Parts: sequence; C-alpha cells; structure tokens
Amino acid sequence: MNMAIDEALLETAHTPSVRFYRWNRSALSFGYFGRFADVKIHAPERDLVRRWTGGGIVFHGEDLTYSIIIPANDPSFARSSMSIYESVHRALGAALVERGEQAELATVAALYERRNQVTSAVVDRRYSTDFCFSKPVRADILKNGQKIAGAAQRRTRRGLLQQGSIQHVDLPEDFEMRFAAQLSVEVTIQELNGALLERAREIAEQKYGTDAWLRRR
Repeated sequence: MNMAIDEALLETAHTPSVRFYRWNRSALSFGYFGRFADVKIHAPERDLVRRWTGGGIVFHGEDLTYSIIIPANDPSFARSSMSIYESVHRALGAALVERGEQAELATVAALYERRNQVTSAVVDRRYSTDFCFSKPVRADILKNGQKIAGAAQRRTRRGLLQQGSIQHVDLPEDFEMRFAAQLSVEVTIQELNGALLERAREIAEQKYGTDAWLRRR
C-alpha cells in the first residue's frame, strides 16, 4: 500500500511534496530491477515488496521512510536525477546536523578510500542485488562512515519519484518538519484524501500486491 500511495501521488501531483511513513511490521523492499530469488529467503519473517524505483535491498521496520514527488511542471524536474538526489540528501544532512547529529554527504574521494566501487546512485544501482545500507554510493548520507540514508528514483513523463530510508540514527520528534523546511522555504501539511487512497488501493490490488509483480524477475 505504501508503494501504491507513492505512485498515486506521482499520478496526481501538481506541486512538489514529501511524504513520511513508517512500517507496522518487519518488511523488505527491493528495486524494480532486482531478482525475487535474492529476497525470497526473507519471506517467512518479513513482508516483501518490489519497488517501482531502482536500487537494492532495504530492510524496513525501525527506519523512517520518505517519498519525494516532483511533478513535471515544476522547474526542479529539469535538473538531472543525480543533482536532485544530492540536493535532497544535502537537505536531509542539514536537518540532522541542526539537531546535533553527525552527518556527511558521501563523496567520491571518501568512497574511494573505502575501496567501494563508485557508481551513480540513480543509474548503476538499478542492477545491484546488494543490501543498500551495506555499500554507500555517491551522495548517500554517512555517520562515522556508516550509511544512514539512501534512496532510489523513478522518472516518468508525469514527474520524478524519490523513495528514501533513514536508518541507524535516533531522530527527534520534529525531524520530518525540519527536513521539509530544509527542502523548501514554504511548507504546508496535507492529509491524504479519500480519492487518492482509493486510487492507491486500486494500484496495490492490481500491481504491488500481486505475485506477478513481486516475482517478475
């Protein structure tokens, strides 16, 4: 349902938005290009879902998850996917630092020192079957060298969807608003309306909740 809500938001968005959500039980999401065979071992203890975005395997349960929607009519949509990814994580890092947390953007130099292969978080990670939080890539957020925030994207004619997860860090109660304020000088709070939730239920039933989608690769 969370995946379906994100897609429904992308279908209907006229202004940029950020949505935050958590998981009511242990779950695992894996990227659009991932293989079901790489995650099926976790099915007995976790809910599994294939994301519409790329990236690798992400364990959910204690993390704060977010989705950012940028509609095609917004000027930011013209920017490169990597530029958007980096800008979002700069805002996220600033919100953490503002609350006294250690957070830094992963640079090419830092990743080289870790002897990781430096790849684009937007393009090359599509084909990764690794656990996302074990191998940071450019523009991820690190704390003491450990990855604490990563994301993946999907770009369509309607706009851009970025789905991200924040893990291994204690977040203050007001973190969502602080993050949103770093993304935009003007922030308003909105509830998901009934029509959008109904559309999300349709998408969940026809797509994300089906074996055909889950096991398509």
